[in-house]
Amino acid sequence: MSTAMNFGSKSFQPRPPDKGSFPLDHFDPDWASYTLGVFICLSCSGIHRNIPQVSKVKSVRLDTWEEAQVEFMASHGNNAARATYESKVPSFYYRPTASDCQLLREQWIRAKYERQEFTRPEKQEPYSAGYREGFLWKRGRDNGQFLSRKFVLTEREGALKYFNRNDAKEPKAVMKIEHLNATFQPAKIGHPHGLQVTYLKDNSTRNIFVYHEDGKEMVDWFNALRAARFHYLQVAFPGASDADLVPKLSRNYLKEGYMEKTGPKQTEGFRKRWFTMDDRRLMYFKDPLDAFARGEVFIGSKESGYTVLDGLPPSTQGHHWPHGITIVTPERKFLLACETESEQRAWVEAFRKVVDRPMLPQEYAVEAHFKHKP
Repeated sequence: MSTAMNFGSKSFQPRPPDKGSFPLDHFDPDWASYTLGVFICLSCSGIHRNIPQVSKVKSVRLDTWEEAQVEFMASHGNNAARATYESKVPSFYYRPTASDCQLLREQWIRAKYERQEFTRPEKQEPYSAGYREGFLWKRGRDNGQFLSRKFVLTEREGALKYFNRNDAKEPKAVMKIEHLNATFQPAKIGHPHGLQVTYLKDNSTRNIFVYHEDGKEMVDWFNALRAARFHYLQVAFPGASDADLVPKLSRNYLKEGYMEKTGPKQTEGFRKRWFTMDDRRLMYFKDPLDAFARGEVFIGSKESGYTVLDGLPPSTQGHHWPHGITIVTPERKFLLACETESEQRAWVEAFRKVVDRPMLPQEYAVEAHFKHKP
């Protein structure tokens, strides 16, 4: 016997799942995996369809349901599945949200249900062993070509290294875990598995762009980097809880995009540049995939004399885009212009979030370095 399942059915009257049941923030989930007993959103239903040996999907409202399937859903649910399939998720492992890229969401679902990595800790070795090496496609700094490079992550040395040749004894670069960040950037890099890694070199930000054709491999690298950061921070801040440390493992940029800028004298013409707001560092590049920023601006808090204003001073000339922003620092003003009003609003909102946040003690040292840059 089959029945059309709906929320008014006499055979199945589930309470609407609470929002906290969904790590991916499934709002109004209209789909369900009737083999796993979980409700899912439309976006994740497509990922579940790609693992039919584990998860079989139906529409809650449109498909016909067998009575046994209805009873299975009633006796399981998202909280029960979470208790089973997420029982041993490492603290450092990145739990994606609905706004994250397809790769992170897909690999989270596959890790959880298909590979069952979070019920069998021995399967977590690729990202929890403290050492990892392999080959990634890395974008060349000068010619923009992606070439295969050997990467080695070693927690013992607190570093990620890469080598230009397989037989090279010395690495081309050593990136200290202390200052390293990784964030997926598929659109910018032009590959669905594209990862941007940043680190500090002579206290300036350096970017490298990498990918791997295997999605699991790339996400394992990402979580291995987070694990290394986690273990470094545990040593650096012995009294801190996991909840304090996890937000510091990796970060997405507050905002990125093109704006126009002028020089310090404010008499030069405005030039189009790619801007990245990374915590309190506002960096600008000629091209989004440049290895080094053309310049960096520290943005402190309003208590320290930083403000963000709509518009430009009345005498400003030379900008092609009409929607201005003025960033006031204790030393000078930075004049920027956006192409659209919506972009200006988004940038101002991002800047004000930073300015409204009180500075941490260690951020004063970063600010002092910026003030003493030549």
